Amino acid sequence: MSELILIRVNCASQAEATAIGARAIDARLAACANVEGPVTSMYRWEGEIERDEEYILWLKTISDLWPELERLILGLHSFDTPAILSIPCQDVNERYEAWLRSSLKAPS
Repeated sequence: MSELILIRVNCASQAEATAIGARAIDARLAACANVEGPVTSMYRWEGEIERDEEYILWLKTISDLWPELERLILGLHSFDTPAILSIPCQDVNERYEAWLRSSLKAPS
């Protein structure tokens, strides 16, 4: 059975995070989306240290849908190199897991 995962994506704005989350849910690639922020992000880009305000998009899904979900995010995201991270869920409430799986499309 495919592993439950959390996908964490830094986004340029709340609107971008919300739009990506809505598309992922509509495509049944994610069961749920949460948007947090703003957060301050600091990173090195093209030799310079940058500081930006970003929003964090969390998507709940299964590992078999990762490739398709990653393609969707990359196609909608405004960053050249967005941080898209998959985090495995070690323990999940049984009823929540059943709901999550029932909310997703069958993996190809």
